[in-house]
Amino acid sequence: MESVTAIQEKPLPSESAQRKTKMEVYLDHNATTPLDPEVLEEMMPYLTSMYGNASSLYLLGRKSRAAITKAREQVAALIGAGEDEVFFTSGGTESCNQAIKGIAYLKETGHIVTSQIEHHAVMHTCQRLEREGFRVTYLPVDRQGRVNPEDVRAAIADSTILIAVMHGNNEIGTLQPVAEIGLIAKERNIPFFSDTVQSVGKVEVNVHKLNVDMLSLSAHKLHGPKGIGALYIRKGLEIRPLLEGGSQERKMRPGTENVASIVGLGKAADLARTHFDENREHMLRLRSRLMPMTETIPAFRLNGHLTETLPGTLNFCARFVDGLTLVMNLSMKGISISTGSACSSGSLSPSFVLKACGLGDEAAHSSVRLSLGRENTEEQMDYVMEEMVDAIEKLRLITAPEDIGACGENCPCFFE
Repeated sequence: MESVTAIQEKPLPSESAQRKTKMEVYLDHNATTPLDPEVLEEMMPYLTSMYGNASSLYLLGRKSRAAITKAREQVAALIGAGEDEVFFTSGGTESCNQAIKGIAYLKETGHIVTSQIEHHAVMHTCQRLEREGFRVTYLPVDRQGRVNPEDVRAAIADSTILIAVMHGNNEIGTLQPVAEIGLIAKERNIPFFSDTVQSVGKVEVNVHKLNVDMLSLSAHKLHGPKGIGALYIRKGLEIRPLLEGGSQERKMRPGTENVASIVGLGKAADLARTHFDENREHMLRLRSRLMPMTETIPAFRLNGHLTETLPGTLNFCARFVDGLTLVMNLSMKGISISTGSACSSGSLSPSFVLKACGLGDEAAHSSVRLSLGRENTEEQMDYVMEEMVDAIEKLRLITAPEDIGACGENCPCFFE
């Protein structure tokens, strides 16, 4: 038996050895991102001493108004819009509602074209409008989650009042051919809205290149505060406000402005614009560290498009493994991932996005999402891959048949 002295003299495990045992890795940036310290620093004066109402004429109020103007310019610069085309909202959900209902309630009747994989902020809004008498066409997607622009063209009717197709999908990362769809909308003089909440700051989003009339964005998806977002509305496009009240946001979104959060969104937008290239390259490097899993793990595939995708979003299907169980196993190793959209957490139903891509119920339930962030490291990716491989192997000892075979990317066992 070792003496107490002998035990005390043994060297402690090195820091690197301790990290291998457990490393904290956050990979759910599509749900939310950590607040950037520079953003918080920019916000702090407006949470303390700079508390003036931006509608007031005295100095404190004028300083708040100037801060809002600066933030509006920063957001406009990020998306290539005019300052007077940016309207602040409470976030992506409100922006989507304002865009879609703003057109629908102005027209009072008509037809809307959208896709089967939209975020609930769009999907549920369209479903509400259906209950109110509007007609909605939900376009299918292919196995990679892409809408065919020709399906958009074919769906347009004389009564079509709006086309709404998201840019980057929040679950699988697939990018839609938004620019092509926008040209089709222009040909028919139909307003086109795109939910770009997940794509702004991650891939190029320019309102003119994308041919959009409206787009939504949210601060907390690009290292800004929660509860603030923006809606781009092309100058000259008429839509009906959802709220009645004062003259704030040129009467499009009345209510006393949340100055601190608006400032935070502006700073986050400015940082995303100035560091865009380095952040994108970093995401691609991290992605490349994880992709070998599709080759080394049997019956394991990437959901979504291989190249037309958000650089930091990976959705994997591990057959014969329950996705929620895998999430919980990795959580015990300090790794935070998800089974899909944060807005659907707790749901026992298979992902409607994956189902729209053709996956069967079992394959959809076997899928998990890893969404990377700029603070993640290559060392973390190696740790995640090691732990994922280990967890999948152990879970399959319980749940998988003896021979699961060699499943390729398009193996029928993944699909219905």
